[in-house]
Amino acid sequence: MISTSDFKTGMTIEYDNSIYQIIEFQHVKPGKGQAFVRTKLRNLRTSSLTDVTFGAGEKMEQAMIEKKKMQYLYVSGEFYSFMDMETYEQIEMPAERLQYEKNFMLEGMEVIIVDYKGEILGVQLPEKVALEVVECAPGVRGNTAANATKDAVLETGHRVLVPLFVETGDKIIVSTIDGKYSSRA
Repeated sequence: MISTSDFKTGMTIEYDNSIYQIIEFQHVKPGKGQAFVRTKLRNLRTSSLTDVTFGAGEKMEQAMIEKKKMQYLYVSGEFYSFMDMETYEQIEMPAERLQYEKNFMLEGMEVIIVDYKGEILGVQLPEKVALEVVECAPGVRGNTAANATKDAVLETGHRVLVPLFVETGDKIIVSTIDGKYSSRA
């Protein structure tokens, strides 16, 4: 059991029959009345954000999340397959749980699988990944007055805005946090 005074950003808790990660929190002590803690929580099952206010000193269970390094193997129909690098055990995850992450995953890539008491909650990707541009419009000369960009399609099918000098076949670094172009590889 942990108290609201033990809260830290990134900590996971069990609350209201679900598992939440603390995104941010603030201890508030008004002039009158009881102190309280305002929090922003992310539901690890649905990825939705919720604002919750707890009374000061309120107690709850800390959720022990296990993270395993695994290798993404392949997609088969509606399931993505992953393999534990040490035990060679394979698991499958439904495609609907990876709607955003699939834009950055390549076969053979190492990812971190987030697990809670045997229930797979999701995938953590590396912060940045190198992907190849498979389709993009040619750059137009003289169109460099401002930060000019053009559309590009990556090998995973993800669309991203890139600078005019990027061509088809180039490898670029893409941030998995916001899905935007970062630099050339």
